[in-house]
Amino acid sequence: MNDRGWVAGDALGLEIPAHAAALREGGIDFLTTAFRACGALAADNRVVGITRFEECPGGSTGRKLLLSVAYQRSQAGLHSDLFVKFSRDFDDPIRDRGRSQMEREVRFALLAREPGFPIAVPACLFADFHRESGTGILVTQCIAYGKGAIEPHYEKCMDEELPEALAHSEALLRSVARLAAAQKAGRLSEAFTRQFPFDISQLSVGERTPYTARQLQNRVDRYAQFAAGHPALLPQNIRAPAFIARLREDVVRFPGQEAAIKDYLGSRPEFIALCHWNANIDNAWFWRSPAGVIECGLMDWGCVSQMNLAMAIWGAMSGAGTELWDRHLDALLSLFVAELRAGGGPSLDPQVLRRMLMLYIAIMGLTWLLDAPPYLRSLVPDLAELKSRFDPRIRGNEAARSQLQMLTTFLNLWDRQDFGFVLDEHLTCAA
Repeated sequence: MNDRGWVAGDALGLEIPAHAAALREGGIDFLTTAFRACGALAADNRVVGITRFEECPGGSTGRKLLLSVAYQRSQAGLHSDLFVKFSRDFDDPIRDRGRSQMEREVRFALLAREPGFPIAVPACLFADFHRESGTGILVTQCIAYGKGAIEPHYEKCMDEELPEALAHSEALLRSVARLAAAQKAGRLSEAFTRQFPFDISQLSVGERTPYTARQLQNRVDRYAQFAAGHPALLPQNIRAPAFIARLREDVVRFPGQEAAIKDYLGSRPEFIALCHWNANIDNAWFWRSPAGVIECGLMDWGCVSQMNLAMAIWGAMSGAGTELWDRHLDALLSLFVAELRAGGGPSLDPQVLRRMLMLYIAIMGLTWLLDAPPYLRSLVPDLAELKSRFDPRIRGNEAARSQLQMLTTFLNLWDRQDFGFVLDEHLTCAA
């Protein structure tokens, strides 16, 4: 990277800006050249002005901008209100560590411009990435949340406060299934399969040494103390002594089976497809079809990959309330299976998919979610004062809200679905 903050992108070969100051320096000439190179702007058209250039906070990696531009002439499908995402954040070393996540997002954005793409994604005007430095930029249309037919933006793990939580979950799962079906049916270019291969390690989010049985029991004991000390934050069933005793007995059985469970989740090709890893409500936008059905588009494709469908379903539903899981899980899985088949994908057994989903949630939750209690205390130092999980100190803190919601969902499923029984069932079928 030169001292002005520019480096040549790997995909299109143009020099790309690493930060907002470099983009401002490049101005309309860079934007014109970049949009033409990506095929978004006709050769006889150009960017003639920048009317908005505004930092946009949020997200876990990189810096972001809201950008509005003017063109020499109008052009079908050409957006003026844009969202710019950089992979780098030079002022925050922790956020900057995630810069490599944009590489897949850039590749996906360029490929998803092909005609007839099966789901709605933000229109890409330009994207490129330099792997050696981890420098990338993505320029897409800016979704007009709350305007016209588009619903307001919904924050992560606030699903329970949606006016129609079930209908929104259905929309997310239909979109995930439509993309998976298109890939399985061969209706996407071969480049998607080649550039986003299945990798069994993708069944884990990040790297962490698996906990031993004793370490897991220690975490259950710590959770028991948390549940006793903060009963208002948790449903009664997952703080009941009988459940916690059963959980403590169950967890010791999983470390010895984790590798085999991962092998099983990777062994059935019909259950593996190209999917969004985290199709949660904050990574979507919603509108109603002419028939009144809620539909959605998906964004933030940083971890897109071929994966077991159970992983994608958890990603779409991890923020949903326990009541939705308890009352509607079977119907939602049937909807997903039907949408997958209608799009040309394989016919799946919903009960096998359910078992895979529960096994995935079990090993994922043991790895990541049992550590939530001390993390919550660090995020909300006055946690003991809270009388409800709806307290603004939880609801207004995305990290705290998400950790508590996903921990609650994980443990509620352990109770309602009986993960010990699910493991027994799996071992019996595998024998």
